[in-house]
Amino acid sequence: MQLLTLLAAGAVAGTAAGLLGIGGGVIIVPVLALVFASEQVNPDVLIKVAVGTSLATIMVTAISSIWAHHKRGAVRWPLVRTMTPGVVLGSLFGAWLADLIPGGWLTVAFIVFLFAVSLQMAWGPVGAGRQLPGAWTLRGVSYTVGTISALMGIGGGALHVPYLSWCGVPVKQAIASAAAIGFPLALASTVGFVLTGLDESDLPPHSLGYINLPAFAGVVGASILFAPLGARLAHSLPDKLLKRTFAVFLMILALRMAYDLVIKA
Repeated sequence: MQLLTLLAAGAVAGTAAGLLGIGGGVIIVPVLALVFASEQVNPDVLIKVAVGTSLATIMVTAISSIWAHHKRGAVRWPLVRTMTPGVVLGSLFGAWLADLIPGGWLTVAFIVFLFAVSLQMAWGPVGAGRQLPGAWTLRGVSYTVGTISALMGIGGGALHVPYLSWCGVPVKQAIASAAAIGFPLALASTVGFVLTGLDESDLPPHSLGYINLPAFAGVVGASILFAPLGARLAHSLPDKLLKRTFAVFLMILALRMAYDLVIKA
């Protein structure tokens, strides 16, 4: 049953990664948290393993998503190259910080984060007429996004897509470019979560640092196949519908995690 749950989560996350450029972490983290809770994993490390494993799956899923968007000419590679150094440094810092923060605080922060981003995408400004800032501002933004994403276990698209869209980048290009930036973000974060979790003694079986290998394999097995499907949908749907779909997706997940948190309390 748990394998089926992981495969289903991977399929949905892969589709969302291609469709919305979000890496799928907003789906994978709550699902993994529920799976690990059912296996009686220590609550103090549960969310950290869910976040670390999610980032590892995003690293693989992003490759499939990037290729599908690249074939359609939607990835703005100069923008990706400019923002990558900042996002890598921020991701490493976020992974180090996540090791220090209590797991309960991370869960609450993740819920608040989902609510905030869903509201911004649903009713935020479109960004018509705005232009992208200079290279150092973009690197500063990507550093911040990398830090937050490593803490939340996401690929950065939930922040990069709204920001790039606000700066006037067409939403399909914003989604494709965010997916591309998500790969180095996830790679750096995964390395960080492996290293910071090596000295943790209360991890679930078959874990490498804060990365649980069986859960990783289950999610990736489906997500890598479904990411191209999401990319095809992204290029066939209207921009406004994409933004509203993104917003509804995040709101539902936030409500589910908040409900689970209240029940446990």
